[in-house]
Amino acid sequence: MEKHFAVIGDPIQHSLSPWMHKAGYEALGLDAEYQRFRVEASHLAEAVKGLRALGFSGWNVTLPHKEEIVSLLDTLTPQAQRAGAVNTVKIHEGQLIGHNTDGDGFVRSVEEELHGFEGKKAVLLGAGGASKGIALALAEQGMCLHILNRTPEKAKGLAQAIEREGGTASSGEFAPGDWLKDADLLVQTTSVGLHRENFPFSLEGISKQALVVDIIFNPMETAFLKEAKKLGCRTHNGLEMLLYQGALAWEFWLGGQAPVKEMRQALKNQLFKGMFNKG
Repeated sequence: MEKHFAVIGDPIQHSLSPWMHKAGYEALGLDAEYQRFRVEASHLAEAVKGLRALGFSGWNVTLPHKEEIVSLLDTLTPQAQRAGAVNTVKIHEGQLIGHNTDGDGFVRSVEEELHGFEGKKAVLLGAGGASKGIALALAEQGMCLHILNRTPEKAKGLAQAIEREGGTASSGEFAPGDWLKDADLLVQTTSVGLHRENFPFSLEGISKQALVVDIIFNPMETAFLKEAKKLGCRTHNGLEMLLYQGALAWEFWLGGQAPVKEMRQALKNQLFKGMFNKG
């Protein structure tokens, strides 16, 4: 029997998830379908009821619904509870189960390059929803975190949340400092990395051993990543995080191992197609 999955959000037309998941279904010969639905915030509760009534097996959740959907679900996994946000929902024995694969997806995307996490230092730029899931997952892996935000109180709040979970974290202002030379991992979670003129400081002085990540994947190389590369750092965009959070959602729904190779290729194909269709 065909299984139905989806992604909901607003806006949603930019989502690459359908191509990634469909490529996975084809690779394994699964009878499944994946759609995307634009759902306005005021219609979220109705959409959840509708997906359930239509027999969907599960769905992904993107902005702006990741936090709001929590109150509409029956139960949450530990990952979703810690993050206070849900990006994946599964229907199991009539229950709506909320899960969050963002943090673990990020960890999977950088583990090969980092060669272990324990005791290493990660600096996160930004303290919003995306940063929270990543920060908690990195702290769980044993990294020491330093969080910078334009509103220092927000960075402090996230650092305190990590400490409550047993992690090690500090916070500061969105400004250069000693952290530049100490960072093993630098993660840009805001939109300011898109344009060099919007970025408030230079990365001059960063350790050449650092892995620098911008969770944006379109464009594939932001001005922030270009500067890091020029300074001799290894760089990653957000494509691998998108891939692995999707693969972990797949495994949460279907069990077994997601066909990551085929899913990655589908994402790259769509991105390149989008780049060439812009003109």
